[in-house]
Amino acid sequence: MNIHVGNLARETSEPQLRDSYAKFGEGSRVRIVLDKLDGRPKGFGFVEMPTQEHAQAAIAGLNGTDMGGKIMEVSEARSNGARPANATGTAAVPLPEKQ
Repeated sequence: MNIHVGNLARETSEPQLRDSYAKFGEGSRVRIVLDKLDGRPKGFGFVEMPTQEHAQAAIAGLNGTDMGGKIMEVSEARSNGARPANATGTAAVPLPEKQ
C-alpha cells in the first residue's frame, strides 16, 4: 500500500523517512518528491509498505507526529486518477468561445 507523507521538513532525507517507518514494517520504497526546476524537496513524499496492515499501523502511528520540527500529515495515497483537474481542487471548466 502506498502512503502519502505531507508537511515534511525540506531537510528530511529518504533514509530518515525510511527509518521512521521501519518499526511498522519494512517499507519497500521511499521517495521524497523534488522540484523539477531547482531539485529541492517539495515537502512531501511517499512510502510503500508491503501489506495493508503495516500501512494502516504506520498511518495511525505517525500521522500528527513531529519530524524535523514539522508535524507530518500521513494518509493513504490516492491514485493518479483521483487528483483534481487543477491546483484549486476544482474540475477544469472550458472557457466560452469568443464570437
